[in-house]
Amino acid sequence: MLLDSPQVYFESEDVHACIVTCGGLCPGINTVREIVCGLHYMYGVSRVLGIEGGYRGFYSRNTIPLTPKGVNDIHKRGGTILGTSRGAHDKSKIVDSIQDRGINQKFQAMDGLKVAVAGIPKTIDNDIPVIDKSFGFDTAVEEAQRAINTAHVEAESFENGVGVVKLMGRYSGFIAMYATLASRDVDCCLIPESPFYLEGPDGLFKYMGKRLKENGHLVIVIAEGAGQELLSESLSVNDRQDASGNKPLQDVGLWISQKIKDHFTKQKKMAINLKYIDPTYMIRAIPSNASDNVYCTLLAHSAIHGAMAGYTGFTAGQVNGMEDMLTYHSMYLLLKFELKRVIERQNKVNVGPVAVFDQSAKFLGP
Repeated sequence: MLLDSPQVYFESEDVHACIVTCGGLCPGINTVREIVCGLHYMYGVSRVLGIEGGYRGFYSRNTIPLTPKGVNDIHKRGGTILGTSRGAHDKSKIVDSIQDRGINQKFQAMDGLKVAVAGIPKTIDNDIPVIDKSFGFDTAVEEAQRAINTAHVEAESFENGVGVVKLMGRYSGFIAMYATLASRDVDCCLIPESPFYLEGPDGLFKYMGKRLKENGHLVIVIAEGAGQELLSESLSVNDRQDASGNKPLQDVGLWISQKIKDHFTKQKKMAINLKYIDPTYMIRAIPSNASDNVYCTLLAHSAIHGAMAGYTGFTAGQVNGMEDMLTYHSMYLLLKFELKRVIERQNKVNVGPVAVFDQSAKFLGP
């Protein structure tokens, strides 16, 4: 539902808020500094704590006071000034710490406490359901194009040049797909949602040979979760998980680069010059661009208004392009999604029936 007018549940002098960041890095985390500024300037809240080192920081690390002056320029920096960590936290210790510190508003993700818990979903992969997109995604796509452009320059500068770019996304191919569409220099984009194979008349190798004969160079973009089933067939893969409960992905970029080299070496019909680029950490660590800066500000304000109105266990996010839902009066209820709804599944690219054209706009079929 939407609220006709904002109502205040917490009195400003009673508010003791905290902010915690967790998981991997993503452009825009520091831009959520607007939580500090918004609480101060819109509601007169003066007590805001930063929890260092992710969720475990509630009981194992120091806290730092956050003021508008102290966070004034952090949106110009990548990473997170609070530090972060993955998983392996003790929920009971976090609850005890919140009670001991007298915290009554917690931003970024407790049941059983009189605390307003507001989440601002952070994943560079854009794989969160319900919301249109997660912050940092636009910046990631923009930066990914730089890697693609580098691969294209390298490829076209050598005879039978091949540029391979691996982009992040885990089991969703949004970054790879959007960067490919924006670049226009990519010959083949491989994503987890669309299985592929290497050998055979319709395999990747056959297509590569054709494109190299036609253009003299080729650029491939591959999402990190693509082709994992092919790696499982050729490599010994165990079932271990990381601290966040995710199964580590095999390096498909290095694997497919070596497979390509081996194939064309074996054929002896065409010598190739392959360059492999993995810009993952360069993309994750950069500051957010203008689009994400604006989006992060709106998300922060939505979370603030919802928390001050007494809502808890919700997350902020844009839905169906309705940016007016982020405004102060019509609220912020893009907001009113329970946290569990945005973590119950992963968004995937819908690869449903599509028309396929080659670069000469010749129709190749569905």
